[in-house]
Amino acid sequence: MAAMSLTSDLMAVAETYCSKTGRSPSRIATIIFNDGKKFDLIAGGADLGTRPFERAMAWFAANWPAGVAWPVGIERPLTRPSATLSPEGRGEEEVSP
Repeated sequence: MAAMSLTSDLMAVAETYCSKTGRSPSRIATIIFNDGKKFDLIAGGADLGTRPFERAMAWFAANWPAGVAWPVGIERPLTRPSATLSPEGRGEEEVSP
């Protein structure tokens, strides 16, 4: 199996999260990036810097729904307390279904 790109990994994590929580990608992108169109832009070929990528993956790891398997073949980062905060400073309860 060919290695996936980091962008593909992020999109797979986002798609899994959204499908399992019922949250829209635009809502999650707003929470993580303060830009509701970010996942659409990435899917369309836009680039994403290292820090925003790491912040997004840390946020997903910290807010991953209980009982849902993390996507196979994608490294799950260790979580840190600040990863649960949205750009507006609200915590993970912001995204609970």
